[in-house]
Amino acid sequence: MLNVPSQSFPGSSSQQRVSSGGRSKVPLKQGRSLMDWIRLTKSGKDLTGLKGRLIEVTEEELKKHNKKDDCWICIRGFVYNVSPYMEYHPGGEEELMRGAGSDGTDLFDQVHRWVNYESMLKECLVGRMAVKPAFPKDYHEEKKLLNGMLPKSQVTDPLAKEGPSSPSYDWFQTDALVTIVIYTKQKDINLDSVIADHRDDSFRAETVIRDYSYLIHIALSHEIQEDFSVRVVENVGKIEIVLKKKENTSWKCLGHPLENHNSLIPKKDTGLYYRKCRLISKEDVTHDTKLFCLMLPPSTHLQVPTGQHVYFKLTITGTEIVKPYTPVSDSLFSEFKEPVLPNNKYIYFLIKIYPAGLFTPELDHLQIGDYVSVSNPEGNFKISQFQELEDLFLLAAGTGFTPMVKVLSYALTNIPSLRKVKLMFFNKTEDDIIWRSQLEKLAFKDKRFDLEFVLSAPTSEWNGKRGYLSPALLSEFLKRSLDTSKVLICICGPMPFTEQGMKLLHDLNFSKDEIHSFTA
Repeated sequence: MLNVPSQSFPGSSSQQRVSSGGRSKVPLKQGRSLMDWIRLTKSGKDLTGLKGRLIEVTEEELKKHNKKDDCWICIRGFVYNVSPYMEYHPGGEEELMRGAGSDGTDLFDQVHRWVNYESMLKECLVGRMAVKPAFPKDYHEEKKLLNGMLPKSQVTDPLAKEGPSSPSYDWFQTDALVTIVIYTKQKDINLDSVIADHRDDSFRAETVIRDYSYLIHIALSHEIQEDFSVRVVENVGKIEIVLKKKENTSWKCLGHPLENHNSLIPKKDTGLYYRKCRLISKEDVTHDTKLFCLMLPPSTHLQVPTGQHVYFKLTITGTEIVKPYTPVSDSLFSEFKEPVLPNNKYIYFLIKIYPAGLFTPELDHLQIGDYVSVSNPEGNFKISQFQELEDLFLLAAGTGFTPMVKVLSYALTNIPSLRKVKLMFFNKTEDDIIWRSQLEKLAFKDKRFDLEFVLSAPTSEWNGKRGYLSPALLSEFLKRSLDTSKVLICICGPMPFTEQGMKLLHDLNFSKDEIHSFTA
């Protein structure tokens, strides 16, 4: 019997990886929006052509369905009839047809694997591929009780052998505490690298090592208290996770292994893990943008690295919708204070509310105390890009400013070689400028920071720059402090802004290594 994928299970597709290239959307016909698609899936119409039956699909059968009006695609072992979805696909019919009659998993991952396809295409499910998944040879051996250090971790992808050395772990206990020790064998591990969650009787810790994730995933043998602590010894790459026992009894074993326990997996193959965060506050920043403050549960350790983002997940009219957001600080100046005891339980987001949108009105209607599901961090921005950096140029449009907040703060506080940071901030009107007074105050206080606002629809009183991205604007803006300066240019905004900016930057002979685009 076929198992229909659960709509609520956070499958491996439920995430989005930011790419430097981005992708183009196509204009959709009237009546072909996401909400229109959701309505169609709930209309009772047979979208598979199989009258509710689920079948096992062979490779030969899959290949036959390769036309626009008869298009089946396999994603992670499940086959979907995507013909009804053609006109609703934001990437266009041509993009969808690239996977027609074949396994489209890799294509899907390259473009938008964050999309919760199990939910979006649930009514298009034809069935499962006939090929059975293969388990690792020592899968059944892994089912034994966890008592002390286990054998070398599973490498679940052949390519992983080319990645970092396989970590290992051990555990020990006192009367009151259980300490899990992870030996990463890496020197660039910090608190940002570890994401840990305790939920019911299970404990999950993901350690990000370059482009891989090492997972500890255990059904604990005894109950523990909600809160726990994480410590990293950076010079040796050792991680210590200290759990507090509920009862002062001796544990005979740590617990039983769960899915992907003690495995080193390419990060692109790990599904995002969500936890529910409580809305603590929301305040107006501009006429249409608000600062949201969410609190992580006490049973979670999560710090979002600079330049990375998370995903919010809400259920809207019965369908899970996922959107990416980049955390900011509560103000531009909080990042510059010396923290006494940093409270990493709060995450802040600047979010523009679109009254006619699907997602942000639902977000805005949340009451203080309500919950939002928040994912693990994602993104391909690396702090190593700042090494020996001398000139940092930031190009932002609208809420494309959000990733620049922590990039700007990190650069000014942590890069001794930095000579200059310049932000060119594009908006429609003066009322749209996020944190204008804070930016101006920062430019006044730190002489390395220069700021330029560019408005596309200013009032007649506006004395600053006007217009849009152009070669002339960029040529003047992107002047190195020295001819030989090491440069990084970060760009973020609506897709047309970013795509045009990338083209102009390449035309100005900046190399790929000198440009990072935040696109989703």
